[in-house]
Amino acid sequence: MKVDGCWVTFQRIDRLTLSRRGTFDGQGPEAWGTCGLKTYCKQLPINLRFNFITNGVVQDITSKDRKQFHVNVLGCNLTFRRFTISAPEHRINTDGIHIGRSTGINITDSNISTGEDCVSIGDGSRQITITKVSCGPDHGISVGSLGKYKNEEPVIGVTVRNCTFFNSMNGVRIKTWPDSFEGLYQTCISKTLS
Repeated sequence: MKVDGCWVTFQRIDRLTLSRRGTFDGQGPEAWGTCGLKTYCKQLPINLRFNFITNGVVQDITSKDRKQFHVNVLGCNLTFRRFTISAPEHRINTDGIHIGRSTGINITDSNISTGEDCVSIGDGSRQITITKVSCGPDHGISVGSLGKYKNEEPVIGVTVRNCTFFNSMNGVRIKTWPDSFEGLYQTCISKTLS
């Protein structure tokens, strides 16, 4: 297990292209039995982490059976195209793509099947575009959770178009902590659904 909680990390690269129809198999079943269905195992690795990637493209790649999140994106400008995520729906905390403090993330022509959020968007994320994505079974596309910490940055410009949700708890939702609704307008400035 890696110290940063990730199996494979790409960091501080300009013009990264990750392609060629490869599969990152996290071999989740090896660990799931030790965690149980209701226990969150923080120490388990994420399949793929992208930190501070600019002008990057990830295409024709599959992430399968991760032990925790499939993909974590931090401080990036990145496009996911024809990206596939596969995990059983009954496994907890198997978020597909988690985005934080990134500007210009595009997810298109992709299939995400996981038991948790299809795409989760954390604070400080701007200009996130999700088009032609099939989500499910899962919890749908989530903005948040927001409002837990004082210095969270706003989420601005989330666009979701021509997506399909099946066996999903939600389509698109905004998740906030109790007593944080007053700051919601500031935190989630705009969202476009069509």
